[in-house]
Amino acid sequence: MTQDTDDWFTTAITALTEPDGLRVWSIIVSFLGDMAQDKGAGVSSAALTRVITPLGIKPEAIRVALHRLRKDGWTESQRRGRGSFHFLTPFGRQQSALVTPRIYARSTCETDAWTLLVAGTPDGLETLDALCNQTPLTSIRVNRHAAITPGPAMQHAAETSHMLVANLDVAHVPGWLQDDLFPEPLRQSCAALDQALAPLGSPPDLSPLQRACLRTLLVHRWRRITLRHPDVPRVFHPADWSGESCRTRVFALLDKLPQPELAEIEDAAPVAVQAAPHGTIAVTG
Repeated sequence: MTQDTDDWFTTAITALTEPDGLRVWSIIVSFLGDMAQDKGAGVSSAALTRVITPLGIKPEAIRVALHRLRKDGWTESQRRGRGSFHFLTPFGRQQSALVTPRIYARSTCETDAWTLLVAGTPDGLETLDALCNQTPLTSIRVNRHAAITPGPAMQHAAETSHMLVANLDVAHVPGWLQDDLFPEPLRQSCAALDQALAPLGSPPDLSPLQRACLRTLLVHRWRRITLRHPDVPRVFHPADWSGESCRTRVFALLDKLPQPELAEIEDAAPVAVQAAPHGTIAVTG
């Protein structure tokens, strides 16, 4: 490994680490969802530590985060020899599979057919609440009694029999709705990632473990952006939304960071950055 490679890796880690810190349990979910989503795919505590500690996270924080994930039903652990291996539970795999198409989508939504839903009863409002709180986000709450959702009206007839359901042609999206869908903090987070990626350029010949570190960090940051807004056509985007530029940069870099085999991570020697990007990182908060 050359000094130039190590310097580039350190620069990339520092640039891509969120200034406000990382939730360790969420980083672990990003790693497992990207590299160990298949049934039976798991990673040892030692290998997971090698992937995550270069991000500025201490081993004790990883242990606390794994305990939380087991308690919440996301992961399970098996003792093997002197160490433990960690896997997504069926629930964890299901939740990861649910959002995977959205996280790895290389283009924005181009849906022309939309449905207007209007609720006027408690049952209708309860259904509207459920539709607008799904993960990933699809239905868009317009106000207390109305929402729009992709697809033709007939597609939603069964679950919305107690609502007014109408086909909708979206001709104009007002600024107030754009701001509701893409709030200022989200726009700032997306712009920050876009700016962080811009100067990195093509990576050198990185080791499998370095690729795993960077993939985890990049997928994590993109996941936290793309799952916080509904997948909608550009007419819904605010003028200062940098999501499509950021998407292009994210996948340009991911394409140059091929997913390593888990066995390569298990056999890898630890890597280190010159300094932890932002010090000790909180597990919760």
